[in-house]
Amino acid sequence: MFVYKLQNLSLPYLTALGLLLLENAVIAVTPHLPHHVEGMRSVAVWLFYVHFLAITAFRTVIFIDHLRKKELVREVLTQTPWKRVIHETTNITLEIVHAYCTGLLTHIILIAPWYLVIRYSNFSVIFLPLVCAINAVIHMKWMKAINRWFYRDHWVGHNSEFEFVFLHGTHHDAIPSAMIAVAENGLLEGFLRLSMGTPVSFYNPVLAFLMNTLEVKIDMEAHQYIPGGFPRLPMKVMEVSQHSTHHYGSIEPYSFGIKVDQPGASEEYKKLFAGLPEQLKNSAKLDEELTGFKWDNPTHRRTMSLYGKYHGQRTAI
Repeated sequence: MFVYKLQNLSLPYLTALGLLLLENAVIAVTPHLPHHVEGMRSVAVWLFYVHFLAITAFRTVIFIDHLRKKELVREVLTQTPWKRVIHETTNITLEIVHAYCTGLLTHIILIAPWYLVIRYSNFSVIFLPLVCAINAVIHMKWMKAINRWFYRDHWVGHNSEFEFVFLHGTHHDAIPSAMIAVAENGLLEGFLRLSMGTPVSFYNPVLAFLMNTLEVKIDMEAHQYIPGGFPRLPMKVMEVSQHSTHHYGSIEPYSFGIKVDQPGASEEYKKLFAGLPEQLKNSAKLDEELTGFKWDNPTHRRTMSLYGKYHGQRTAI
């Protein structure tokens, strides 16, 4: 497993790690300069806890909304493949608590590598503007590489029994709600992905804070597959993305499952994803090429019919 993780490392990851090591080396040989290492570490730790508390507060609001709408949650899930485990006698409150705890614990484990970098690395206030600028360039490169990296890692997560049981599977054990989501990771999987996959942990703490917070928040919103609950995932997003299909019965798509360039897609959709690189906003094409995945499939049609039925219901928050 570890050999595979190393083989799947990308150039942006290696570049970000190299830049961090270079900054630490320069700080070590220039102790006379006003790097303010301890001050930078204090800021980094504060940003770390602000990130965790803000995301936890967001997750808790979602949790409360689902508890208030627990019968709606049950009603929706009984019309999906989840009807195998969610029925009239199911303790839906326990399922909601399980989803909340899954997301909370996964989040804690996910950001542990970032915390270790903060505690055991040095950052210079002098180099902050330059390092952040280089990190931003690295991240743009990473956004172009992330879909292929994720496809490979995700495929193994589902096709290796060891990885599914111990790493990725917990992401699918809980009901498909925003509460479970933490950057597509299972309970233990996040530690490996943030230490041996994505480069974000090695960025300057200011940029790492922004990227981690944005990624987790977007991923939570993108996993709200119980229409009528908070947060409200727009229909126009559902029409051009199919990660919901992955959670509602089909193992595919392994990619992020977005396809903006498709017949009938309006300019509005294209503007919505305009900031994403081609490799990401049409990531589902990788599934179509490698596995023969069909965009028009029964699972997606059923999911869209559920959104058509419940999407207009107002949220409690």
